[in-house]
Amino acid sequence: MVSPSNKHVVYHYPPELMQLLRDTIPLLAPAKKDVLSFFKGAGVPEPLLSDLRAKLQADAKSVNKYEMVRVVLERLNEKRDERLRELREVIRRVTEFEDFSSCWPSDQLKAKGLVSEVRRVVNVKDSFTRMNMEREKEEGRAREKSQRKAKEIADRKHKIDEIRKDLYALFHEQDAHKRGKNLEGVLNRLFEAYGMLVREAFTVKISGKGVAEQIDGVVDIDGLLYLVEMKWLSDTLGTAEISQHIVRLYGRGGQTRGIFISYTDFTEGAISTCKDGLAGGVVMALCKLSEIVSVLERFEEAADLKVMFKKKIQAALLDKRPWSDSIDSKLDR
Repeated sequence: MVSPSNKHVVYHYPPELMQLLRDTIPLLAPAKKDVLSFFKGAGVPEPLLSDLRAKLQADAKSVNKYEMVRVVLERLNEKRDERLRELREVIRRVTEFEDFSSCWPSDQLKAKGLVSEVRRVVNVKDSFTRMNMEREKEEGRAREKSQRKAKEIADRKHKIDEIRKDLYALFHEQDAHKRGKNLEGVLNRLFEAYGMLVREAFTVKISGKGVAEQIDGVVDIDGLLYLVEMKWLSDTLGTAEISQHIVRLYGRGGQTRGIFISYTDFTEGAISTCKDGLAGGVVMALCKLSEIVSVLERFEEAADLKVMFKKKIQAALLDKRPWSDSIDSKLDR
């Protein structure tokens, strides 16, 4: 049953409900003057009733109850945005009508049946309204989600653009030590932008023995941790540098894997050392800085750094290829 405060009630009379109200209200109002009293009680303003009242007073036989109801309902429906309260109240008065003894005896059964049908239609329309409102809410939530996603992408693009500029600037840095330290920071910011960074550069110390090892960063890829080492050397990266990183991985009982990023190429000895480590349970993927630059340049094409690393890790683990310069170029998310 519809209450006057129910916000879900139909906002205007659809044809089916309009016809039912036209047929029902005259039965609920035994006399013509009762029709006007019914609408007056529903809050319908006098200007919408005055001409009908005048006709009734001048010549009662010139109007009938059904015509009076039709005229008032159409007037309300035409101004539904302004007469929403009155529309709701008319519906409420009909759906909550219970004392059919006031109706003409011959009209009582028909009135009961029509009121019941009005209730059914209103409740159905009410259900549709609620469903529409829920659908609109869901569409609103979907729009908000889409807007948030678009903003996240735009924010990340801006962040990656800034990181890319800082990375490109390193190619003009003449101080090798400063360049190497700055590379760590730039790449760690990049890992963070792609949602991979766990921890930035840190050192592990043994009491009384000074620095035991220095790690450039830690990333998470599919729930597995990878110690990241970065080198910007002038010479081809060899076995010595790779071996140090593998020792760090061995020292963690095989629970951590490794990624080695180099500005220069890797020697055959370095690659073989990674393959040998794989036999001992240590997974190491090798990556050149130029490959990361390539991903950044293809950001607009949805190239993804994490996807590139995953392909390299898969090649190292399954194909025993810790280094490959032919990783699939389709790095879509």
